[in-house]
Amino acid sequence: MTQLTFLGAEPTASDRQPRPLSPAVRAGDFVYVSGQVPVDAQGHIVDGGIEAQTRQVFANLEAALALAGATLADVCKTNVWLEDARDFGAFNRVYMGYFPGGKPARSTVESRLMIPAKVEVDVVAYRPVG
Repeated sequence: MTQLTFLGAEPTASDRQPRPLSPAVRAGDFVYVSGQVPVDAQGHIVDGGIEAQTRQVFANLEAALALAGATLADVCKTNVWLEDARDFGAFNRVYMGYFPGGKPARSTVESRLMIPAKVEVDVVAYRPVG
């Protein structure tokens, strides 16, 4: 049986209420990162359009992956939610810069998000233990 390791503290948003999730969970050789939104260290949504928000999301993804000793190079799957499909091209321009080598499998949908942000991304990484 695979043991789960819950990584990181429950995030706290700008309302100072903890969220009922782990930033990342290790399940054997796989690392599952919760959906990351464009919030700064204080829990505030970053200013700027889709490009600035995408860069913040990726900074947050990198921090969550680091909890498991993983990096974006270990990512094998991404799931992307865009608040507005018209942002798809601008999102892709930023996204491509984070995966210059192998491109992970990806799903992208247009969806209203739980906060007033333009983008949310979660990832699955493969990083063998040990």
